[in-house]
Amino acid sequence: MKYQLPQDSKMLSKKEFTFGVATAAFQIEGANTKDGRCESIWDRFCATPGKVLNGDDGTQACDHYHRWQEDLDLIAALGVDAYRFSIAWPRIEPTSGSWNKKGFDFYERLVDGMLDRGIKPYCTLYHWDLPQYLEDNGGWLNRDTAHRFAEYADRVTQVLGDRVASYATFNEPWCAAYLGYRTGMHAPGHQTVAGGFKAIHHILLASGLALPAMRENAPGASHGIVLNFSPGYAYDANDAEDVNAAKEHDEEHTHGYIKPILEGQYPEGLYQRYESEMIQPEEGDMEIISRPIDYLGINFYNRTILKANKPDDFNVFPEDAEFTDFDWEIYPDSLRYLLNDLNNTYPNLPPIIITENGAACADSIDESGKCHDDQRCRYYNSHLNAVDGAIKDGVNVRGYFGWSLLDNFEWAAGYSKRFGMTYVDYETQERTPKSSYYLYQELMKERD
Repeated sequence: MKYQLPQDSKMLSKKEFTFGVATAAFQIEGANTKDGRCESIWDRFCATPGKVLNGDDGTQACDHYHRWQEDLDLIAALGVDAYRFSIAWPRIEPTSGSWNKKGFDFYERLVDGMLDRGIKPYCTLYHWDLPQYLEDNGGWLNRDTAHRFAEYADRVTQVLGDRVASYATFNEPWCAAYLGYRTGMHAPGHQTVAGGFKAIHHILLASGLALPAMRENAPGASHGIVLNFSPGYAYDANDAEDVNAAKEHDEEHTHGYIKPILEGQYPEGLYQRYESEMIQPEEGDMEIISRPIDYLGINFYNRTILKANKPDDFNVFPEDAEFTDFDWEIYPDSLRYLLNDLNNTYPNLPPIIITENGAACADSIDESGKCHDDQRCRYYNSHLNAVDGAIKDGVNVRGYFGWSLLDNFEWAAGYSKRFGMTYVDYETQERTPKSSYYLYQELMKERD
């Protein structure tokens, strides 16, 4: 199988487009008590019975903390331009106001290792692993946590500076706030609607608060945020109530995050539907939240089908629909639709980077020692073509990062789902590149 991007695709130009792979600290590093790292909300959540499948945790994960050079060699051999990784806040500030040199040393070695291999570092400052001591003081329900994040972001960017090509303040505020504080599916496991909205606001406020110091410390880097979207589709496009359900879904799960960043206000419909739960911003908050960003990172995996008066998990799919191992429908046209919709809705939309896109598949090693992940190969091919189509439609997409370099800890699903281009044997820690790795590698060779 080969990637089938058109010959005129701008994605094949190294001057115009960045290709990479992505991971996150808690999902791969392990060593969760090593060199002064403190407990995170995910360590606590994993230790709470019934929260994570099979009681899995991040104690070892992919042991990336010790095997980082091997993993960077995998990236270098892949031939991509960049690697998107995240910083574990618990390694940097293990106690309140105390900065951990050993934590900084690890990420400096990692960044320098990338640069030595010709790989551009793309750094995410927060990928859900809040220090537990901050959660003990209220976590993202406490406005002070936004200011603490700004201090943390200042320290990290002082140390790493322009060695990092691109910084993201947050990865997927929807997951951190909605799943963590509203539904309880993710750490720290709270379950209130009002708490979800309060967490959203404080996370977006934290992002805006951090940006001035980040720009001062790393003036040569780009600075942005990563949002995840699952566009709403009406179950019956001819049913006005279904159409409205899809509209309300997008208003809450898409525009409730991007609109305050780009336009300095939350969608009016949220105040109408959640009058008693919506947080009332303090004076100046929205100006801080809407400070300019250099790019918008978009994580995309699937769409959501909505029917009026049905629960949030309602989905009825076409008979010929294909699903990943997570039971997520594969529907690449939705990615092109999303990119065009955002482009048409926001005149000031910054350049876009697809910061995550990938599929969980039921992978295994065969008798010959290989892993043939054909479904993932098809998934990447179809979604790359969807991005190419959006670019031709006029959307300013500058990069694409496959999720993920490695099989890893998949949050509440533990180690039961595999997203990697590289198969990880969690007992031996042996890495085996899959067919999708070699396919991606061949695509990199075709670029000018």
